[in-house]
Amino acid sequence: MLEVSLGIDVEPDCPPYLATQYRGIEEGLPRVLDALDESGITVTCFCTGGVAERYPDHVADIVARGHELGCHGHTHRRFDRMGMDAARQELATSTAVLRAFGTPVTSFRAPNLQFPAAYLPLLEEAAFRVDSSQAKYKARYYVSRPRTRLTRIPASTTSSVLRLPAWLRDRWLTSLASPVVLFVHPWEFVDLTRERLRLDCRFRTGAPALADLRSVIALFRAQGARFARMDALGAAA
Repeated sequence: MLEVSLGIDVEPDCPPYLATQYRGIEEGLPRVLDALDESGITVTCFCTGGVAERYPDHVADIVARGHELGCHGHTHRRFDRMGMDAARQELATSTAVLRAFGTPVTSFRAPNLQFPAAYLPLLEEAAFRVDSSQAKYKARYYVSRPRTRLTRIPASTTSSVLRLPAWLRDRWLTSLASPVVLFVHPWEFVDLTRERLRLDCRFRTGAPALADLRSVIALFRAQGARFARMDALGAAA
């Protein structure tokens, strides 16, 4: 059966460009969670510890709606730009904050999908079971396959693909191998078209992005896909 896992990377607005803004958390996140409720789908929300500290009610809402709470680091700093000790502390801080919400936090995704292979033992030490820090659309995925006890489930494509015109997007998405691992960010559901951002970050943001998400869910539903959280994919691997 075709399996689809949708993730939300819950972070400040479009880091590092708008990283002091949180319109995505305040405005975009409730919109996408409501859309998922309407679709009857639960997802994995990879949240930074910093967002959880700043917006605990929003994170509690994620858990209350039945979504998996995953870890996205604490500050959204890139792990490949910090030393081993700093990476260990980043993980310790974020996991302490997130697990205080009373739910298992066993899935991890690194900011920018950049996580050094040498740091995988840190995830094992922190009792993570699934790592989704790889990307099939990046060359590194095909070069390095380090041994680890973690189940590694790579992202299939980048988030902006979901906002492409349907005639192009749907052909691409339906060609992806199962499990299809997609992700979005709360800030994509806020109108950022007038912000000084790269085109791929700002085009069709806001209401069009929400319509696109609903369209993508309908596309895979029509294919008979089963939607699964990351922890479920990890347990089945």
